[in-house]
Amino acid sequence: MTAFGSAVRHASDDLPPPPVALPPHAALFLDLDGTLAPIMPRPEQVGPDARRAALLDDLTRALDGRVAVVSGRALKDLDRILEGRVPAIAAVHGLVRRGAHGVECAKPHADLDYARGVLRDLARGDKGLLFEDKGLSVGLHYRNAPSAAEAVIEAAERLAQSSELVLQLGDMVAELRTPGQDKGKSVSAFLREAPFDGACPVFVGDDLTDEDGFAAAARLGGYGVLVGPERPTQAVYRLEDCGAVLDWLSVALGAGGAGGGRSVA
Repeated sequence: MTAFGSAVRHASDDLPPPPVALPPHAALFLDLDGTLAPIMPRPEQVGPDARRAALLDDLTRALDGRVAVVSGRALKDLDRILEGRVPAIAAVHGLVRRGAHGVECAKPHADLDYARGVLRDLARGDKGLLFEDKGLSVGLHYRNAPSAAEAVIEAAERLAQSSELVLQLGDMVAELRTPGQDKGKSVSAFLREAPFDGACPVFVGDDLTDEDGFAAAARLGGYGVLVGPERPTQAVYRLEDCGAVLDWLSVALGAGGAGGGRSVA
């Protein structure tokens, strides 16, 4: 293990599953893809889900509103998938945040225009690549063209080195985004406002982008839960997949472990 800020980096094969009961006065910060929903070949294939919707409703009631979704997706896309049932959202890795004071949105960086053209041209040259434009970031998905991974990552690295954009590598995607906020800073911002102020943060996610969230949760008195395969992480607990996440959250509700508030069976 190596130190990383105020958190400690663990080998995830050493990590147990999270406690059945959430901490007193807990706040949940949840990634979407790979955490609340399975990763699909194309992002638009993820849609509403009855079990997830009911569970989010129950969690929101039990935690007096202290549930936020923190994702790399755009805000409009998250509202589509979650059917608008989660008011507190950090989208595009925190560059867009909807909290107690409305929607806060960063300004797109000027370097995005050039990166947009380069990545779009790469996608046109390979039908397996999927270009995605979120306004504040642009990305190239290679899940359906894994042999193109090296070329995609190299192109994204060159763009990052020649610009002020932040390179964000995810699950079979290379993304270049406007600098500024990240998932950890979003957690900190939520905890400075109602209904999250004074809460104990629990961050649940699967991607490398979620490491900022794990570190922030640990620094602010809570913890992170890694979802998926073993890897070095700042989380202190691990669950196998999104099904295990939904099962764990359901059990936590049934155990009355929703932060000392009302429990929902």
